[in-house]
Amino acid sequence: MTPPSLTSSILFRIENATILRPAGETIFEGLSWTIREGETWAIVGGVGSGKSSLTEVLLGRHSSRLTPCADSPLDEGRQSSNSNSLHTECADYDEPIQWPLIDRLRATGHTINWPAEIIGRVAFKEESRLFSYSRHYYQQRFNFIEPDDDLTLDQYLRAGTTGTDEELIRITTRLGIEQLRPLSFIKLSNGQTRRARIAKVLLSRPEILVLDEPLVGLDTQGRREVTAILQQLVAEGSRLILILPADAIPDCVTHVLELTDRRVSYSGRREDYVVGTLHVPSPNNTRSVPTTNETPIIELKNVSVLYSGKPILRDISWTVLAGERWAILGPNGSGKTTLLSLICGDHPQAYSNHVRLFGRQRGDGESMWEIKRRIGFFSPELHLYFSEPLTADRTAATGFSDVLVPRRTTTEQDVTVRELFDYFEIGHLREHHFFRLSTGQQRIVLLIRALVKNPPLFVLDEPFQVLDARTKELARKWIDERISPEQTVLFITHDERELPRTVTLRLQLDRGQVA
Repeated sequence: MTPPSLTSSILFRIENATILRPAGETIFEGLSWTIREGETWAIVGGVGSGKSSLTEVLLGRHSSRLTPCADSPLDEGRQSSNSNSLHTECADYDEPIQWPLIDRLRATGHTINWPAEIIGRVAFKEESRLFSYSRHYYQQRFNFIEPDDDLTLDQYLRAGTTGTDEELIRITTRLGIEQLRPLSFIKLSNGQTRRARIAKVLLSRPEILVLDEPLVGLDTQGRREVTAILQQLVAEGSRLILILPADAIPDCVTHVLELTDRRVSYSGRREDYVVGTLHVPSPNNTRSVPTTNETPIIELKNVSVLYSGKPILRDISWTVLAGERWAILGPNGSGKTTLLSLICGDHPQAYSNHVRLFGRQRGDGESMWEIKRRIGFFSPELHLYFSEPLTADRTAATGFSDVLVPRRTTTEQDVTVRELFDYFEIGHLREHHFFRLSTGQQRIVLLIRALVKNPPLFVLDEPFQVLDARTKELARKWIDERISPEQTVLFITHDERELPRTVTLRLQLDRGQVA
């Protein structure tokens, strides 16, 4: 048995456990992990490795049993510190999951029924009684919203929390969203929404804070600010568990748990961790070289967009020729997504501006669906609003019809979907339900959705969020080598290192204007 002196420092322990979903599906086998007071953990691993599922184990959402006495060995060649070693012998107790922290809190008079009551978790998207993307549609964020249906950021932050006004101002100021509190929550940018959700969980003062990809969607300054906040939280004694890319672990992290194919491949001190080397395909020297034919496919002249009198875009003039490949850059809230919504036919204010797409002025009779037929589109927001209960391959196939519901496809189209799934190395997931996939796997499926019809224009809004290095390189290779020179690409990112080599033009936005 563990000596009492050591048990008193343990927050959570799972020993040689098999973890099962409510329906009986096995998630992990031979899982062991111990978290102690004073440790800050990063959970790392590739797409589909089980990172988010592991945080659900912490929340108590899955059942567990002891793995039969065989093993839970580390991958060959990987190391583990003594304090968090993975045992190959059977545990000497009956419960594979233990919560000494909850036991100590109950002993001091706290009523705790489930681990989720002491854990604040910021997962991939907001799905709560307060706000759910399933109750909204994608274009709604660009339209007028009835006051009774609206939820401001201030209302979102205050609901269900006991934080004082002073705490609210302090936390929102630290996260750079204080001035956004009167705005509609649904109209926030991807990065602004991420900051808002971190602020809300901080206001709840959890015993343990779990942040799933806390830096995703943030611009360079935002990543620096949130990283500094994480450092300060640890310095103040907060207990943090972070899901992060292995090459983006902040200095405040003391321990790393690496997952590979739903097994622990490393668990130990951060200083002993060596980032694994992923094999990525070599670039083809015969890459597609973009060519332009002087035919404008996008023409914006003096375009401005306002919400409630507040300018979002101001006097934007921009022409994109067929075959050009543009990076659209700028900080959170600079107007990038609004700009793309005008191009993709989602924004009603396109009709009151000079916006010409494929040679036609918006409003001269061409429908939104006629525009979308020529565009392959991906965005983080589209992912948030996708709610159809489809298999992965049927989800990708909706890209042929530009709707989010299933449509009949041809044999040729089915072959295209299958080839793309195989290219991105997820062929084994074709018939899996989309919502049973990991966040990263879902992102790959929706990226395939944008590619399937091979249109004249690709609009890719932060397509590499939460993807691992190998998948990013596969996507870059596809864009550089499979897209023909006559096709056009618009690529939004906060990290220019993500850009495919053939994306050579830049549009920089700042505060709604061309910088």
